[in-house]
Amino acid sequence: MKFHSGEIAVQERAGVRDIANDVGEGIVEHLPPGVIQFLERRQMAVIGTIDSRGRVWASVVTGDPGFIEAVDDRTLRIAARVSPGDPLVGNLTTEGHVALFAPDFVSSRRVRVNGRGVIKDGAIFITTDEVYGNCRRYLQERIFAGTRRTRAPEQAASAGSALTASQQEQISRADTFFIATDKPERGADVSHKGGNPGFVRVLDAHLIAFPDYNGNSMFNTLGNLTDNPRAGLLFIDFDSGATLQLTGRASIDWSPERVRTFAGAERVIDFALEQVIDNPAGFPLIAKFRQFSRNNPKD
Repeated sequence: MKFHSGEIAVQERAGVRDIANDVGEGIVEHLPPGVIQFLERRQMAVIGTIDSRGRVWASVVTGDPGFIEAVDDRTLRIAARVSPGDPLVGNLTTEGHVALFAPDFVSSRRVRVNGRGVIKDGAIFITTDEVYGNCRRYLQERIFAGTRRTRAPEQAASAGSALTASQQEQISRADTFFIATDKPERGADVSHKGGNPGFVRVLDAHLIAFPDYNGNSMFNTLGNLTDNPRAGLLFIDFDSGATLQLTGRASIDWSPERVRTFAGAERVIDFALEQVIDNPAGFPLIAKFRQFSRNNPKD
Protein backbone atom coordinates (compact mmCIF):
# COMPACT_ATOMS: atom_id res chain seq x y z
CA MET A 1 0.00 0.00 0.00
CA LYS A 2 1.45 3.36 -1.01
CA PHE A 3 0.15 6.09 1.27
CA HIS A 4 -0.16 9.62 -0.04
CA SER A 5 1.51 12.72 1.39
CA GLY A 6 -1.35 13.70 3.71
CA GLU A 7 -1.64 10.23 5.23
CA ILE A 8 2.12 10.02 5.74
CA ALA A 9 2.19 13.44 7.40
CA VAL A 10 -0.46 12.43 9.95
CA GLN A 11 1.11 9.00 10.54
CA GLU A 12 4.47 10.60 11.25
CA ARG A 13 3.01 13.23 13.56
CA ALA A 14 1.12 10.51 15.46
CA GLY A 15 4.24 8.33 15.62
CA VAL A 16 2.67 5.29 13.94
CA ARG A 17 4.37 5.18 10.54
CA ASP A 18 5.69 1.62 10.97
CA ILE A 19 2.32 0.34 12.23
CA ALA A 20 0.55 1.98 9.28
CA ASN A 21 2.89 0.28 6.81
CA ASP A 22 2.17 -3.11 8.36
CA VAL A 23 -1.62 -2.56 8.39
CA GLY A 24 -1.54 -1.20 4.86
CA GLU A 25 -0.22 -4.51 3.55
CA GLY A 26 -3.79 -5.79 3.85
CA ILE A 27 -5.11 -3.41 1.18
CA VAL A 28 -5.61 -4.98 -2.25
CA GLU A 29 -6.96 -3.78 -5.61
CA HIS A 30 -9.37 -6.67 -6.18
CA LEU A 31 -12.36 -8.13 -4.35
CA PRO A 32 -11.33 -11.32 -2.51
CA PRO A 33 -13.99 -14.08 -2.33
CA GLY A 34 -14.60 -13.47 1.39
CA VAL A 35 -15.21 -9.77 0.78
CA ILE A 36 -17.62 -10.55 -2.07
CA GLN A 37 -19.62 -12.87 0.17
CA PHE A 38 -19.69 -10.27 2.92
CA LEU A 39 -20.87 -7.47 0.61
CA GLU A 40 -23.58 -9.60 -0.98
CA ARG A 41 -25.15 -10.17 2.44
CA ARG A 42 -25.43 -6.46 3.30
CA GLN A 43 -28.67 -4.47 3.43
CA MET A 44 -27.00 -1.06 3.59
CA ALA A 45 -23.83 0.73 2.64
CA VAL A 46 -22.55 4.29 2.82
CA ILE A 47 -21.16 5.83 -0.36
CA GLY A 48 -18.91 8.87 -0.61
CA THR A 49 -19.07 11.02 -3.76
CA ILE A 50 -17.93 14.43 -5.00
CA ASP A 51 -20.21 17.02 -6.58
CA SER A 52 -19.42 19.41 -9.45
CA ARG A 53 -18.28 22.08 -6.98
CA GLY A 54 -15.79 19.76 -5.32
CA ARG A 55 -17.95 19.28 -2.23
CA VAL A 56 -17.91 15.85 -0.60
CA TRP A 57 -21.08 13.98 0.34
CA ALA A 58 -21.83 10.80 2.27
CA SER A 59 -25.01 8.92 1.28
CA VAL A 60 -26.71 5.80 2.57
CA VAL A 61 -28.03 3.21 0.12
CA THR A 62 -30.15 0.20 1.03
CA GLY A 63 -31.65 -2.92 -0.49
CA ASP A 64 -32.35 -6.57 0.06
CA PRO A 65 -29.33 -8.88 0.47
CA GLY A 66 -27.76 -9.17 -2.95
CA PHE A 67 -28.34 -5.54 -3.93
CA ILE A 68 -24.55 -5.29 -3.89
CA GLU A 69 -23.03 -7.84 -6.26
CA ALA A 70 -19.65 -8.47 -7.81
CA VAL A 71 -19.61 -8.41 -11.61
CA ASP A 72 -15.99 -9.56 -11.45
CA ASP A 73 -13.14 -9.21 -8.97
CA ARG A 74 -12.66 -5.52 -9.80
CA THR A 75 -16.27 -4.38 -10.32
CA LEU A 76 -19.27 -3.95 -8.04
CA ARG A 77 -22.83 -3.40 -9.21
CA ILE A 78 -25.16 -1.77 -6.66
CA ALA A 79 -28.90 -1.84 -7.37
CA ALA A 80 -29.69 0.52 -4.54
CA ARG A 81 -32.59 2.53 -3.24
CA VAL A 82 -31.45 6.16 -3.14
CA SER A 83 -33.52 8.70 -1.25
CA PRO A 84 -35.01 11.61 -3.24
CA GLY A 85 -32.98 14.77 -2.82
CA ASP A 86 -29.73 12.89 -2.26
CA PRO A 87 -26.82 14.35 -4.33
CA LEU A 88 -25.45 10.87 -5.04
CA VAL A 89 -27.29 10.35 -8.34
CA GLY A 90 -26.15 13.67 -9.78
CA ASN A 91 -22.60 13.16 -8.55
CA LEU A 92 -22.23 9.87 -10.44
CA THR A 93 -23.89 10.87 -13.71
CA THR A 94 -20.35 10.89 -15.08
CA GLU A 95 -17.53 8.76 -13.70
CA GLY A 96 -15.84 10.13 -10.62
CA HIS A 97 -14.22 9.28 -7.32
CA VAL A 98 -16.33 7.02 -5.13
CA ALA A 99 -15.87 5.21 -1.84
CA LEU A 100 -18.04 2.55 -0.20
CA PHE A 101 -18.28 1.57 3.46
CA ALA A 102 -20.25 -1.57 4.30
CA PRO A 103 -20.74 -2.41 7.99
CA ASP A 104 -22.08 -5.45 9.78
CA PHE A 105 -23.48 -3.99 13.00
CA VAL A 106 -23.74 -7.41 14.66
CA SER A 107 -20.25 -8.83 14.10
CA SER A 108 -18.77 -5.31 14.11
CA ARG A 109 -17.03 -6.09 10.83
CA ARG A 110 -16.72 -3.54 8.07
CA VAL A 111 -15.33 -3.40 4.53
CA ARG A 112 -14.13 -0.37 2.61
CA VAL A 113 -13.89 -0.08 -1.17
CA ASN A 114 -12.35 2.94 -2.89
CA GLY A 115 -12.26 3.54 -6.62
CA ARG A 116 -14.21 5.14 -9.42
CA GLY A 117 -17.94 4.98 -9.94
CA VAL A 118 -20.72 5.85 -12.34
CA ILE A 119 -24.46 5.26 -12.63
CA LYS A 120 -25.57 3.41 -15.75
CA ASP A 121 -28.60 1.26 -16.56
CA GLY A 122 -30.14 2.25 -13.23
CA ALA A 123 -27.33 0.89 -11.04
CA ILE A 124 -24.11 2.16 -9.46
CA PHE A 125 -20.95 0.57 -10.84
CA ILE A 126 -17.70 0.81 -8.88
CA THR A 127 -14.31 -0.11 -10.28
CA THR A 128 -12.07 -0.93 -7.34
CA ASP A 129 -8.65 0.54 -6.55
CA GLU A 130 -8.47 -0.25 -2.84
CA VAL A 131 -10.32 -2.98 -0.93
CA TYR A 132 -9.79 -3.79 2.73
CA GLY A 133 -11.34 -4.79 6.00
CA ASN A 134 -11.09 -2.26 8.76
CA CYS A 135 -10.95 -1.60 12.49
CA ARG A 136 -14.07 -2.86 14.32
CA ARG A 137 -13.87 -0.45 17.22
CA TYR A 138 -16.58 2.08 18.12
CA LEU A 139 -19.27 0.37 16.01
CA GLN A 140 -22.48 -0.02 18.03
CA GLU A 141 -24.36 -3.31 17.75
CA ARG A 142 -27.69 -3.14 15.90
CA ILE A 143 -29.83 -5.65 14.04
CA PHE A 144 -32.08 -4.97 11.06
CA ALA A 145 -35.70 -6.02 11.48
CA GLY A 146 -37.53 -5.16 8.28
CA THR A 147 -38.41 -2.02 6.36
CA ARG A 148 -40.42 1.00 7.44
CA ARG A 149 -43.68 1.91 5.83
CA THR A 150 -43.44 4.60 3.15
CA ARG A 151 -43.58 8.07 4.63
CA ALA A 152 -46.10 10.71 3.62
CA PRO A 153 -45.21 12.87 0.59
CA GLU A 154 -45.03 16.02 2.73
CA GLN A 155 -41.99 14.60 4.51
CA ALA A 156 -39.68 15.42 1.62
CA ALA A 157 -36.00 16.27 1.94
CA SER A 158 -35.08 19.91 2.59
CA ALA A 159 -31.80 21.81 2.35
CA GLY A 160 -30.32 24.59 4.43
CA SER A 161 -27.08 26.34 5.31
CA ALA A 162 -27.46 26.30 9.10
CA LEU A 163 -28.48 23.63 11.61
CA THR A 164 -31.96 24.00 13.07
CA ALA A 165 -32.64 23.23 16.72
CA SER A 166 -34.02 19.77 15.88
CA GLN A 167 -31.05 18.99 13.64
CA GLN A 168 -28.65 20.03 16.38
CA GLU A 169 -30.49 17.76 18.81
CA GLN A 170 -30.25 14.79 16.42
CA ILE A 171 -26.51 15.28 16.04
CA SER A 172 -25.96 15.76 19.78
CA ARG A 173 -27.53 12.41 20.68
CA ALA A 174 -25.93 10.40 17.86
CA ASP A 175 -23.71 7.44 18.73
CA THR A 176 -22.59 6.88 15.13
CA PHE A 177 -21.97 8.89 11.99
CA PHE A 178 -20.15 8.41 8.71
CA ILE A 179 -17.52 10.66 7.14
CA ALA A 180 -16.47 10.90 3.49
CA THR A 181 -13.32 12.67 2.29
CA ASP A 182 -11.39 13.03 -0.95
CA LYS A 183 -7.88 13.64 -2.18
CA PRO A 184 -8.42 15.00 -5.71
CA GLU A 185 -5.22 13.43 -7.08
CA ARG A 186 -5.90 10.07 -5.47
CA GLY A 187 -9.50 9.26 -4.64
CA ALA A 188 -12.33 9.26 -2.13
CA ASP A 189 -12.69 7.47 1.19
CA VAL A 190 -15.56 6.89 3.61
CA SER A 191 -15.44 5.61 7.16
CA HIS A 192 -17.41 5.71 10.38
CA LYS A 193 -17.02 7.44 13.73
CA GLY A 194 -18.69 6.10 16.84
CA GLY A 195 -18.89 6.69 20.55
CA ASN A 196 -21.33 7.17 23.39
CA PRO A 197 -24.18 9.64 22.75
CA GLY A 198 -22.82 13.16 23.11
CA PHE A 199 -19.40 12.38 21.63
CA VAL A 200 -20.28 14.81 18.80
CA ARG A 201 -20.68 18.37 20.07
CA VAL A 202 -22.68 21.07 18.34
CA LEU A 203 -20.83 24.34 18.97
CA ASP A 204 -23.28 26.52 17.06
CA ALA A 205 -25.57 26.36 14.01
CA HIS A 206 -22.58 26.17 11.66
CA LEU A 207 -19.90 24.31 13.61
CA ILE A 208 -19.59 20.87 15.22
CA ALA A 209 -16.64 19.07 16.81
CA PHE A 210 -15.88 15.43 17.44
CA PRO A 211 -13.00 13.36 18.85
CA ASP A 212 -10.64 11.19 16.87
CA TYR A 213 -9.98 8.01 18.84
CA ASN A 214 -7.20 5.46 18.45
CA GLY A 215 -7.84 3.43 15.29
CA ASN A 216 -6.09 1.47 12.55
CA SER A 217 -3.18 3.96 12.32
CA MET A 218 -3.53 4.45 8.55
CA PHE A 219 -5.31 7.79 8.90
CA ASN A 220 -7.10 7.63 5.55
CA THR A 221 -9.68 10.19 6.68
CA LEU A 222 -7.33 12.59 8.43
CA GLY A 223 -4.75 12.19 5.69
CA ASN A 224 -7.27 13.29 3.10
CA LEU A 225 -8.33 16.22 5.29
CA THR A 226 -4.71 17.32 5.62
CA ASP A 227 -4.50 17.80 1.86
CA ASN A 228 -8.17 18.69 1.20
CA PRO A 229 -10.42 19.97 4.02
CA ARG A 230 -13.70 19.16 2.27
CA ALA A 231 -15.75 16.48 3.98
CA GLY A 232 -19.24 15.02 4.00
CA LEU A 233 -20.95 13.73 7.14
CA LEU A 234 -23.97 11.45 7.38
CA PHE A 235 -26.04 11.12 10.54
CA ILE A 236 -28.71 8.39 10.62
CA ASP A 237 -31.40 8.41 13.28
CA PHE A 238 -31.80 4.66 13.52
CA ASP A 239 -34.99 5.05 15.57
CA SER A 240 -36.94 7.33 13.24
CA GLY A 241 -35.18 6.75 9.90
CA ALA A 242 -34.33 10.44 9.49
CA THR A 243 -30.99 11.33 7.91
CA LEU A 244 -28.83 14.44 7.89
CA GLN A 245 -26.23 14.88 5.16
CA LEU A 246 -23.73 17.64 5.90
CA THR A 247 -21.06 18.98 3.58
CA GLY A 248 -18.41 21.46 4.59
CA ARG A 249 -14.79 21.78 5.64
CA ALA A 250 -12.94 20.08 8.45
CA SER A 251 -9.73 20.82 10.32
CA ILE A 252 -7.63 18.85 12.81
CA ASP A 253 -6.82 20.28 16.25
CA TRP A 254 -3.80 18.56 17.85
CA SER A 255 -3.55 20.84 20.89
CA PRO A 256 -3.32 18.83 24.15
CA GLU A 257 -5.58 21.31 25.94
CA ARG A 258 -8.40 20.80 23.45
CA VAL A 259 -7.88 17.05 23.24
CA ARG A 260 -8.30 16.71 27.01
CA THR A 261 -11.83 18.11 26.76
CA PHE A 262 -12.95 14.93 24.92
CA ALA A 263 -12.66 11.65 26.82
CA GLY A 264 -10.40 9.18 25.01
CA ALA A 265 -9.52 11.56 22.18
CA GLU A 266 -6.15 11.71 20.48
CA ARG A 267 -7.15 14.65 18.27
CA VAL A 268 -10.24 16.82 17.76
CA ILE A 269 -11.89 17.52 14.41
CA ASP A 270 -13.80 20.75 13.80
CA PHE A 271 -16.34 20.73 10.98
CA ALA A 272 -17.71 23.95 9.48
CA LEU A 273 -21.04 23.45 7.71
CA GLU A 274 -21.76 24.67 4.18
CA GLN A 275 -25.00 22.81 3.46
CA VAL A 276 -27.25 20.29 5.18
CA ILE A 277 -29.86 18.01 3.58
CA ASP A 278 -32.53 16.84 6.02
CA ASN A 279 -34.54 13.81 4.95
CA PRO A 280 -37.17 12.57 7.45
CA ALA A 281 -37.40 9.26 5.53
CA GLY A 282 -33.80 8.84 4.41
CA PHE A 283 -33.20 5.45 6.03
CA PRO A 284 -35.94 2.89 5.33
CA LEU A 285 -34.56 0.00 7.39
CA ILE A 286 -35.78 -0.73 10.91
CA ALA A 287 -32.73 -1.04 13.15
CA LYS A 288 -32.92 -2.35 16.71
CA PHE A 289 -30.21 -1.24 19.14
CA ARG A 290 -28.53 -4.04 21.12
CA GLN A 291 -25.47 -2.59 22.84
CA PHE A 292 -22.69 -0.03 22.65
CA SER A 293 -19.20 -1.01 21.54
CA ARG A 294 -17.06 -2.02 24.49
CA ASN A 295 -14.32 0.16 23.00
CA ASN A 296 -16.26 3.41 23.44
CA PRO A 297 -14.34 5.69 25.81
CA LYS A 298 -16.00 6.29 29.14
CA ASP A 299 -16.71 9.87 30.17
